[in-house]
Amino acid sequence: MEKLKDQTHRPFLTRIVLRNYKSIAACDVRLGSLTYLVGLNSSGKSNFLDALHFVRDALSSSLDNALNERGGLSEVRRRSSGHPTHFGVRLEFQLHSGQQGYYAFNIRGLKGGRYEVQTEECGLNGGMGKGSFFKLEGGELKASSESAFPAVTSDRLALVNASGLPVFRPVFDALTAMGFYNLNPKLIRDYQKPQDGRLLKPAGENIASVLGHLEKNAPEALDTIKEYLRAVVPMVHGVKRIAVGQMETIAFQQDMVGAKFPWEFHGLNMSDGTLRTLGILTALFQGNCDFMPLLIGIEEPETALHPAASSALRQALQHASEKTQIIITSHSPDLLDDPSITADSLLAVVANGGETRIAPIDEASRDSIQKHLFSAGELLRLDQLMPDPVALGQFDLKQIDLFGASAE
Repeated sequence: MEKLKDQTHRPFLTRIVLRNYKSIAACDVRLGSLTYLVGLNSSGKSNFLDALHFVRDALSSSLDNALNERGGLSEVRRRSSGHPTHFGVRLEFQLHSGQQGYYAFNIRGLKGGRYEVQTEECGLNGGMGKGSFFKLEGGELKASSESAFPAVTSDRLALVNASGLPVFRPVFDALTAMGFYNLNPKLIRDYQKPQDGRLLKPAGENIASVLGHLEKNAPEALDTIKEYLRAVVPMVHGVKRIAVGQMETIAFQQDMVGAKFPWEFHGLNMSDGTLRTLGILTALFQGNCDFMPLLIGIEEPETALHPAASSALRQALQHASEKTQIIITSHSPDLLDDPSITADSLLAVVANGGETRIAPIDEASRDSIQKHLFSAGELLRLDQLMPDPVALGQFDLKQIDLFGASAE
């Protein structure tokens, strides 16, 4: 399959540090352009992705909405015998402009179910004392490179208001230009109201609008979606948005025995696997001249797909990662059964006593993959993709630092 021409892509998020987020007590990992989070069901893979999704939601709507959508602070903050009162996130990134920086915050619980942003920092090009930065504690500005800073409160993330300053706007735009997906075939199948089609919604509930937007603004991206769809579902020749009164839906062109030309079927008549495939491909290739997601996270893309489709799906993931950073959760040996998947692209996720541990794979597994003794999929079948105990031990020996200058 011919690929679209593209320049070298640099991953947006380079390092993620989490503390007390849901089942994750401590996590400090680095990411490339394509990362597979691999682990058993209920190991905590989804919680890692949701921490990034939480940042996007808290910035694009509000901190209160982001917490309430997840059941409140008590459901977001890790549960343990020690009863932690806070949770925190640190994201280190590189923007398309070449600027490097970090954004971090710590949310502390208060009496009566209330909360506050205990500390929040953002730094660019070295941060404190070097580049552009701000630091707040308890809703009060403690330091900033800018002579004027907007008013802030302790129950909201300050980056929202700081996005009105030209220097911090690219950070806000980049962090809100992330998409996270657990595609729902029922919502994809149903008739939909016309919506904003720049970014696919998490369950695919605006997919018809997204396909219509691509048809107008990026027909080459829509062609790529159709090509990969044919590779996964050979009888499907194409897909398009169609209007049905004041609603809209998707229609597929499919081969039928004895028919000279493909027949057209609405999404209502298509299988879950076909609809999920379309949703995944749309999420991966939705970037266009009007809007380019900087990171895409997808939950278990192999769900409802025949194992024979794994090769085409892997190719699509790799292709998409040349333009957009991709994070995938998976426990499918078939998806990982390819020697082109490197050890560096894998993060192993395990749960121990209800606590999620995430780290690069151990040295034995890394060595087996590098020497082409086993593929990642074969090691997964043997239950041999485990986190590196040395990396996990570092979490036990040091306090995860959410603040300060970016790590080298």
